[in-house]
Amino acid sequence: MQALLSLLKQHFGYTQFRHNQQAIIEHVLNGGDTMVLMPTGGGKSICYQLPALAMEGVTIVVSPLIALMKDQVDALRQNGITAAFLNSTQSMSEQQTVMQMLQQGHVKLLYLAPERLIGEANFMQWLAGQKVALFAIDEAHCISHWGHDFRQEYLALGQLKDKFPNVPVIALTATADAITKQDILEKLRLRNPAVFENSFNRPNIHYSIRPKKDYYQQLVDYLRQRPDDSGIIYCLSRSGTESLAEDLQREGFSAAAYHAGLERNLREERQERFLRDDVRIMVATIAFGMGINKSNVRFVVHADLPKNIEGYYQETGRAGRDGLPSEAILFYSAGDVFKMKRFASVEGNEEQSAVMLRKLEQMVGLCETITCRRQYLLRYFGEGAPDACGNCDICQGQYEKADGTVAAQKLLSAVYRLQERFGLNYVVDFLRGGAGVRDAHQEIKTYGIGKDIGKEQWKQYARELMQLGFLGQSSGEYPVLKLTDTSWSVLKGEVQVQLTAPAAASAAISTSGSARNGGDIPQPLLLAELKQLRKSLAEKERVPPYIIFSDATLAELCTWLPQSLGDLTRISGFGEVKLAKYGEPFLEVMQTYCARHGLQSQVHLKAGKTAKPRKSKPETGNSQRASLQFFQEGLAIEEIAARRGLAVSTIESHLADFIRKGELDIRDVVPDGNRLAWILRTIENASGQGLTQMKEQLGDDVGYGEIRAVLNYYFWRQEQA
Repeated sequence: MQALLSLLKQHFGYTQFRHNQQAIIEHVLNGGDTMVLMPTGGGKSICYQLPALAMEGVTIVVSPLIALMKDQVDALRQNGITAAFLNSTQSMSEQQTVMQMLQQGHVKLLYLAPERLIGEANFMQWLAGQKVALFAIDEAHCISHWGHDFRQEYLALGQLKDKFPNVPVIALTATADAITKQDILEKLRLRNPAVFENSFNRPNIHYSIRPKKDYYQQLVDYLRQRPDDSGIIYCLSRSGTESLAEDLQREGFSAAAYHAGLERNLREERQERFLRDDVRIMVATIAFGMGINKSNVRFVVHADLPKNIEGYYQETGRAGRDGLPSEAILFYSAGDVFKMKRFASVEGNEEQSAVMLRKLEQMVGLCETITCRRQYLLRYFGEGAPDACGNCDICQGQYEKADGTVAAQKLLSAVYRLQERFGLNYVVDFLRGGAGVRDAHQEIKTYGIGKDIGKEQWKQYARELMQLGFLGQSSGEYPVLKLTDTSWSVLKGEVQVQLTAPAAASAAISTSGSARNGGDIPQPLLLAELKQLRKSLAEKERVPPYIIFSDATLAELCTWLPQSLGDLTRISGFGEVKLAKYGEPFLEVMQTYCARHGLQSQVHLKAGKTAKPRKSKPETGNSQRASLQFFQEGLAIEEIAARRGLAVSTIESHLADFIRKGELDIRDVVPDGNRLAWILRTIENASGQGLTQMKEQLGDDVGYGEIRAVLNYYFWRQEQA
């Protein structure tokens, strides 16, 4: 065990194992087949990478995504581990070089697509002549028809136990329900496998589900609050990704679209730009994301309803892999449910169709639950959970409750008088006095009794009553509403019912203070300098910045302020290899910054603790504060933008926010008094016009940044009057 811990520190910079990594690694080293269920960001890769270092021979890693193999191999090489890949992107000479290195024992981990491993008979025969220590099957859920991302080519991996009976196999996945887990074990033919399941809980992710009405403006407002952050927005259709990406680009966001219909070179280019932080927002179908190891994704947004909880959970898990606060937001519409039901049907396979439809209904249940979102997710995966997590929209009270007993009685009475024979839409039309209701039903005295409540709100009430057990619904393609045993207690007035207040349904997204910019990391100016150093090193080595160090490592540097190489060894991520490679340049930045600001090392206080970002002030984000401090130190706006790797317009927006709050003098931004007065007069005479119209009146000599600054000054002055 001491030797394993030494390897862990030397190559990965960690001093102890997480969760059940140690037990998994020991089982693999003892030659046993293994199945690992561990949430994204939980440390699955170390479960096979560390045994690969400790075992004699090569570990073969099966990965479904050719496009990401290079990044995975680059990350290992950064940690001083000899790794390689073989795929169709390489020339014949490059592939021959890799195979020669493997024959000579110079490769510890070799990444392959399943087609290369199984589909080429000569390659399998050649591999049988090498010293293979371990097979690692990544994204193992791809082998199951019940999984959320089935891949036909994975089915052939069951041959491995026939052709390499004495080589252990480790299968790894982030999400799998009971039926998928069993399918993985059977199809891979694992022999007496040990199954390890970690908690599915990702406490650093804030879950929020919002009504889809007017979602675009909600989304834009949300993105404007976090201009520095990387994120993924998932859409159902290819055209949806392209149109949304174009709209966001017009709003000034760094965004790109990604879907399977794009040419391969374009997909790879956009993925590469996202991984290297050159594109901040990826608007994508589910074709994007599996295997993405980018650790600093701060948010994942679903613009459309996912088809099952496994897919939703894995996609949201791409946020906050570094453990820092992150957010998962889903825009939900009942209309999306009907759309997704068509996709849930598998032609000619009633059994699979039924399973997929049930999974969709469970996804809908998450969206419509009135209890803790995290509790619902964890229980879905068979894990116990407290009643409240404190880090989702339900637990934080973003949905207010009010007495809805009368509304509930009206709805249940309508179901009863319609003899439990109609679906939700018809019942709502009946309550609202709709013209499409049958003539006979219009004669019922309760017809139109709910005209004062909107259609969507009635639907929300119905879904909540189902959650509470006061209302039932039949199964099938055309479900009808049914009364339950407890419906009568409501109708008789014996039970009071609390329902979501209508005002909450249209509330805009509120950015979680603890999640904005990954939490309020101390020393924002230092963080900006460290990110700039990381980016310059990454560009020289042609790797994504997060491969050099994660945001979590930079957060620790800003918290503990190490001042020596010895101090750096106590920061997570600084193993022997990276300490030797990057220790000096990072230490130089730390020492210079601390000397300039009169700060001392706090490493002696660390005592094994990891950095815990403080809660940010909701009124002004950490990123904006860094821009202000640079500006007050005398840097020009263009220089701040270059140093921080942000657009000039973003820095201008930051400064304008402080003008609105009275923390920055407008004359620091627009020093010419005559110019200020001229712009101010134009704004006063604009009569509610937008920035574009004001710009047309002022001409090309005045930029949008100046207009925005003076406009915020105008608003601030009005508030002071």
